[in-house]
Amino acid sequence: MKSVFSFDFKYFRGDLFGGLTAGIVALPLALAFGVSSGLGPSAGLYGAIFLSFFAALFGGTSTQISGPTAPMTAVSMVFIAEIISRFDGDLEKALPTILSVFFLAGLLQVALGMFGIGKYIRYIPYPVVSGFMTAIGVIILITQIPPSFGYYPKEDVNYVTQFKPQAEEIILKNILKDEMKEDILVLEDFKTTIERAEKITPDDIMVEAKTLAGKNASGVIGTLKTLPKIVSDIKYLELILALSTIFIIFGFKKITTKVPSTLVALFVVSGVAIGFGLEYRPIATIPSGLPIPNLSLFGSLGIDTFSSYIFTAITLAFLGAIDSLLTSVVSDNMTKTVHKPNKELIGQGIGNSIGAIFGGLPGAGATIRTVVNINAGGKTKLSGMISGLLLLVILLVLGPIASKIPAAVLAGILITVGIGVMDYKGLKAIPSMPKDEVLVLIIVLILSTVWNLVYAVGIGLIIASLMFMKKIGDLTGESLNIKPLKNEASWDDEKNLSKILKGEVFIKHIDGPLFFGSTSKFTETAKQIPDSSTTLIIRLDRVPYIDQSGLYALETVILDLTQQGKKILIVAAAKQPKYMMERIDIIPDLIPENQIFEDFNSCQEWLTKNQGR
Repeated sequence: MKSVFSFDFKYFRGDLFGGLTAGIVALPLALAFGVSSGLGPSAGLYGAIFLSFFAALFGGTSTQISGPTAPMTAVSMVFIAEIISRFDGDLEKALPTILSVFFLAGLLQVALGMFGIGKYIRYIPYPVVSGFMTAIGVIILITQIPPSFGYYPKEDVNYVTQFKPQAEEIILKNILKDEMKEDILVLEDFKTTIERAEKITPDDIMVEAKTLAGKNASGVIGTLKTLPKIVSDIKYLELILALSTIFIIFGFKKITTKVPSTLVALFVVSGVAIGFGLEYRPIATIPSGLPIPNLSLFGSLGIDTFSSYIFTAITLAFLGAIDSLLTSVVSDNMTKTVHKPNKELIGQGIGNSIGAIFGGLPGAGATIRTVVNINAGGKTKLSGMISGLLLLVILLVLGPIASKIPAAVLAGILITVGIGVMDYKGLKAIPSMPKDEVLVLIIVLILSTVWNLVYAVGIGLIIASLMFMKKIGDLTGESLNIKPLKNEASWDDEKNLSKILKGEVFIKHIDGPLFFGSTSKFTETAKQIPDSSTTLIIRLDRVPYIDQSGLYALETVILDLTQQGKKILIVAAAKQPKYMMERIDIIPDLIPENQIFEDFNSCQEWLTKNQGR
């Protein structure tokens, strides 16, 4: 029996086992990604619940399991830290803006699917993807050093104290800005400013200083700057818990892969820490009960949010699309099926949008969880829906227990994720890769790691595109040489051209489109025509397309040569190039209609009759 959503209940048992297994595997990762993002473990769980369920329900890959992933979390983490700092470290005030951007990213994914963009995602250059994924791994590895060592910059009194003068200055500036908005900052009311400044308490300054300390110590650069403090203030219990987690994850895989090693590490290390009553730092409290929609995000979906964070939303949308569709390909290879890319994007977008409403992290198709699902028997969309429902049950039943998980354990889990997400295949291939592709990979890797993930991807795409266009332009340009017929291999229909004419007539063969990438070569080779020549034949037989740059380059060449008294003949112009030439009056103002020929034979007849006149 088939439902309206096309999953077959004859596979129910396999879907049940697959979904349950994938859900169990997703649990520690969802918690870890939530903590890493800065929104807390519940955000990771909410994202995994809603995305897994709705992406499966509406998506185009039957066995795909979706949820927060390392790349999506890394981008989200940077964005979240930036927004929180803008709201003076107040997560509650920043949350509507954060969720509104996540919601917008989901809508953009739906739009990508509806406009059929899914099939084009695969054309993103590999060096860009490789550099970005490796950077994600590096970011996760480095940023998890502080929690693995038990160091939290906002709790380091000596470190926070350094930022008190700057914090007080910022508070005063904010008072002045507020008064300017209220139109009370005038000379006679300056007393009001003083009164407000006097109301600043040490606690206010400390709150702002903690925000500054957290911002200064965030990211790769911030972590490296605070590394001496991290090392000098090691909490050995936290370090042991993190290292034990890492050891079990990698070690247990050598024993068996049937049981998820991440889950084993989570239960074993957390069980020991809780059972022996160790004084460790737990993760944030996970709210009990059903997730509640945060409708305040819709109040933040204004022009300001759109204009300020549209690039972040676009990056999340495209990154999620790439991540999901790559996982879909893995699923296809394992199940011998064919996914529907655009439908998959719509499903991912719906899942991310709904997840954002409930405070969840954005995510994508998760390769490891999908593979686990398939190996456990998952066959249809039902498996992904079951995975999401299982996490919901865990949230409702085991939320208070999960809140006792050591933060260092999740840090250890994320370190293994960071190690696993790096593109070792791409890194190993660097010695044999073309230099320009290596350059793109390295630029994306460095910029993503130390600067901004969003801008790094954009810059990488631009550089890769420019390099590609240069290659195509060079290849096209190689076929644009102008030579006398006696020095150039003639096309078959040119062999009967009179020997008398060959001394005066030059032919320009153009292979491929005449576009902005080949205009330089075009104009350069045109200068090769000697003064003794009387006629230039431009053969457009193999030119399917001419763009605006190519058109104006052609016009310039024709103008120069006609001013020198040379005749220009056009042979076999296709419909589009001819239309373009007519549009700017190259035909008939520069080249009369009687000098336009459908084939070379008619051109040769005209030459025989008119040469020398």
